[in-house]
Amino acid sequence: MTQVQVERTIYQMPPQDGFTVAYFLTVADIERSARFYETVFGGRILSRGDSSGAPGYIQIANAWLIVNVGGGPTPDKPSVTLSVPDPNSFSSFMNIRVADIQACVELWRSRGAVFITEPMDKHGETCCYLRDPDGYIIEVGQSNPGFAYG
Repeated sequence: MTQVQVERTIYQMPPQDGFTVAYFLTVADIERSARFYETVFGGRILSRGDSSGAPGYIQIANAWLIVNVGGGPTPDKPSVTLSVPDPNSFSSFMNIRVADIQACVELWRSRGAVFITEPMDKHGETCCYLRDPDGYIIEVGQSNPGFAYG
């Protein structure tokens, strides 16, 4: 297994030093999405957004999500429109790595998650997918014994 030296940094939102990475999701309903990530994954809602267009912020384990409704072009992105995804076409997805996939699937299913399939062996890992309320897919995967990254 490859050992990587990691600088000890406290990642927080908003960052007080350096930077923090967050994944932005365009959603139909900020509150509904925040509740989903809070309920299913035990996320911590940091901000629920508001009617002025402020996004919601959710911490999930060591990651952050920003959820906000879509809209047309703005001065800082003049040719971009944000909208919820086509449920059958994606160019990216969230990937959650777990220590025990069966336990996570059972827990998250009991909290309302709907999985596309049961976990399947795939290239040294066991994986399955679920959808959030807006149709985004989320991969859940567990490395099989002996699988090495890098």
